[in-house]
Amino acid sequence: MGDDLLAQIEQAMPLALASLHLNDAGSAGGQFGLVMVDIVNGFATVGAGNLAPPVENPQVSRMVSEADRLARAFAARGWPMLAFLDSHQAGKPEPPYPPHCEIGTGEENLVPELLWLEGEANATLLRKDCINGFVGAIRPDGSNALVDWLNRHEITDLLAVGICTDICVMDMVLTLLSGRNHGLVPALREIHVYDQGCATYDLPRAVAEQLELGAGAAHPQGATHHMGLYFMAARGAHLVGQVEM
Repeated sequence: MGDDLLAQIEQAMPLALASLHLNDAGSAGGQFGLVMVDIVNGFATVGAGNLAPPVENPQVSRMVSEADRLARAFAARGWPMLAFLDSHQAGKPEPPYPPHCEIGTGEENLVPELLWLEGEANATLLRKDCINGFVGAIRPDGSNALVDWLNRHEITDLLAVGICTDICVMDMVLTLLSGRNHGLVPALREIHVYDQGCATYDLPRAVAEQLELGAGAAHPQGATHHMGLYFMAARGAHLVGQVEM
């Protein structure tokens, strides 16, 4: 059913995936920036929490591997990176999801493959307490840490990866596209979303019903990943199928 559904969606709502060369922005006098959304244990390490994959998941594993590959390429070039870390106060709910990434559990920390970013001079780690990283970056004084980071580095081309494609990645990208069009980030020309650098979770309808979550909780991975990419592209993001160094 999942493969049939994905095939139907791909037929009706095709994606145009381009190639991205990391030197393109530099040669045009611009600046690349990399944003990694919520690649934390609670979402991407097997068995690490309520919203982590219960078993090895190829799409999630590929996302982690590609994020690490890109981050190392950015670090070697001295280019700016920002990593969002979903981090919640214990006991404070985030409906409709069960408790996840609560501070002090370890779920809120980077996956082992990306822990090296904690000591990387060109990486900014930003904890957020809600789905939308743009909103989560709002400080008590009303300023925005994401906007300030983009403007400080005069980023023209933002490359986005992370989890979940159709939830946290999409919310951040769509809001930032509106922020760009509103003039909050004057230098920003393009937001690139990397297909293989993104992932989402898999919850087939039969499993959702077995867990008594209701049919409405169904979340087929292939279809929802595709739809997240589709809606980002429909709003102005540039979809990327491969990133070349």
